[in-house]
This record gives sequence, structure tokens and C-alpha cells, in this order.
Amino acid sequence: MDSCRPGGVPVTSSLFASPDDVRERLAAGDYLADAHIATTVFLADALGKPLLVEGPAGVGKTELAKAVAAATGAGLVRLQCYEGLDEGRALYEWNYRKQLLRIQATPEGQDWNETHDDIFSDEFLLSRPLLTAIRRSEPTVLLIDEMDKTDVEVEGLLLEVLSDFQVTIPELGTVAAERKPFVLLTSNATRELSEALKRRCLYLYLDYPTPEREREIVVRQVPGINETLAEQLVRTVATLRALDLKKSPSIAETIDWARTLLALQADTLDEAAIARTLGVVLKHVSDHGRAAKELGLPDAELS
Repeated sequence: MDSCRPGGVPVTSSLFASPDDVRERLAAGDYLADAHIATTVFLADALGKPLLVEGPAGVGKTELAKAVAAATGAGLVRLQCYEGLDEGRALYEWNYRKQLLRIQATPEGQDWNETHDDIFSDEFLLSRPLLTAIRRSEPTVLLIDEMDKTDVEVEGLLLEVLSDFQVTIPELGTVAAERKPFVLLTSNATRELSEALKRRCLYLYLDYPTPEREREIVVRQVPGINETLAEQLVRTVATLRALDLKKSPSIAETIDWARTLLALQADTLDEAAIARTLGVVLKHVSDHGRAAKELGLPDAELS
């Protein structure tokens, strides 16, 4: 296993030449990045810094990581965060069953230190997403998704990876990155992340796009939709997002709604079309009621 040499620095190979290069290459993969997004992604790459992307659910945070990987041909390694995530699922764990079998097969009289060195070797190590990303020599995008869903203690596990791009395994030593991955963390801001984690990252806040930008996204993602219908759709979605909803429509749900209307061969988004298809974007009955009142739809039409 590779270990960090004293004073060793992982190789940093830039993925992008400039902010304009970011915009052009992401757009080629149908991710429309504005100047702020493109500049921040470029700087994270150029400076070799992790990028923390925060914002409401469904604004394209995860898709940004996927788009960077696709645009650069990098491998995508994803750590999906959740309550109860621990070191064994995020970093690494030992294959205890295989170790036990090896111990049982140890010749009688073999020194324990020799056995210990044997079972705590790379052969018995189960690499999880963080260690996997660190060990890759190819261009890599490490996506740490929905960081705010984990316990605060998990952030401590990340600090060594985010600052030094290395993982310390007590039984083996320090495993340092041969090549720095492009690290992107996402958060829906359901809780405040620690200052220690934030200090190690560049920061980008993503909000819902303007109707004009969302119309561009819809037209690009849904070939065949007419401009008038796309305009009506994004204006309606903007109206819905302004309401006090349990779950505001995401960009992906806007695209799904556009595809739904196209499949129904609708050429306009009138009250009847909204009532028949509102379940594509609103997933709570209370939200349907609020939408009906705001858009002037009879409740009966939504049943």
C-alpha cells in the first residue's frame, strides 16, 4: 500500500483551463452554469480545494458533481450521507470474517506479531468511498452528498481527507493521495456544518434558477417542447415555489413536468392541464390545496 512520504504532496492536475472552459464543457453535457458557478468550480479545481455547495433540495447540487465528472472524463466516487453513517461505511473497515479464517489457518507455534502483520494488510482491507477516492491514480470526482444528514461527529472523519487528502489507518499507516480528487460536498442546510469543515472548503450557494434560466434548462433537456409551453411551465413553477409548501418543486421535477406535458401532447398549460398533472411536481396533499387556491383551481379537479 502506498504511504505518504515526508513532505509529500499529491499530484494536482487541473481539470479546467478557465471559468469559460468550465461553462462550455458543462454546457456540452447539458448543465448550464452561470459565471458565479463556473468561476467557483474553476477555483476549487485550480487551488485544489474541496467545494461545499449548499442550497435547497433539488437545485442541481448533486448534478453539478456528476456534470464535472462527465465533462472531464473523471471517475465519480459517491458517499451518500445519512444519519448513523460511521467510519466503517465512509472510510474503511476490516474483513473480520476473512481475518478469522486466516487466524484459524495459522500454523501452530507462529508468532502473534507475524500473524498480526499478516491479517492487518491490504488483502483484508475493505475500502469505502473516501479511501477509494484517495487511492485512485486516475482523475476522480469525490461527491460527499447531503453532508447535513450525518451526525456532527462524522465531520471529524472528513477533516484529514479535506485538508491533507490522506487517510490514517492505525494498523497500516497513512495513505496519501497520489492525485488529488476534485471534492464536492453538498448540503441542504438542514443543520449548520462545523467551522472546521467550512474552513477547508470553498463555498457556493445554489438557489432555484430564475424563470429565464430554468426555461433554457427545460428547452435543452426536453427536445420538442415549444417555447410558449416552456415559458408557461417555468412561470407556474416559480409561482408554486413562492408558496409555503412542504416540498417545493425541484428543477428535475420541472423537467419531468415538461416531459409529461409533451407525452400528453399538450400545447398549453391551462387549468385543466395543471389539475391533471400537478402530482408530477407536488407530492403532498396540503401542497395541492395551496396550489389550487393560488392558481384558482377547483379542489375537485385535483382529486
